[in-house]
Amino acid sequence: QVRLVESGGGSVQAGGSLRLSCSVSGSIYNTNCMGWFRQAPGKEREGVASIVTGGTNTYYADSVKGRFTISQDSAKNTLYLQMNSLKPEDTAMYYCAADLLCRRLASAADFNYWGQGTQVTVSS
Repeated sequence: QVRLVESGGGSVQAGGSLRLSCSVSGSIYNTNCMGWFRQAPGKEREGVASIVTGGTNTYYADSVKGRFTISQDSAKNTLYLQMNSLKPEDTAMYYCAADLLCRRLASAADFNYWGQGTQVTVSS
């Protein structure tokens, strides 16, 4: 029903920046909430940043607050994650997610639609 395609990942040195993009298509009416999650090998998927579509409510993980910024371009049906001052611990597969209901913005369990991910690798 919803297709999410991430792009913008890559390799960068510590302190560098990347901007991830998530292109949304299909049943866009089911994307009232959107977010970015990440998962490193052997670790659980964690919420990075989420936003309520059309609103101002946002969530940021403490580990990225002040460094990452989530935003949307409604005209392009695109979600962005600007990542600055990247650290090696930011290395992970980053996933774009969406859901019809806006419940817990930090919880991956509350998001039903997922992209296939884009790899971010930060070297020291």
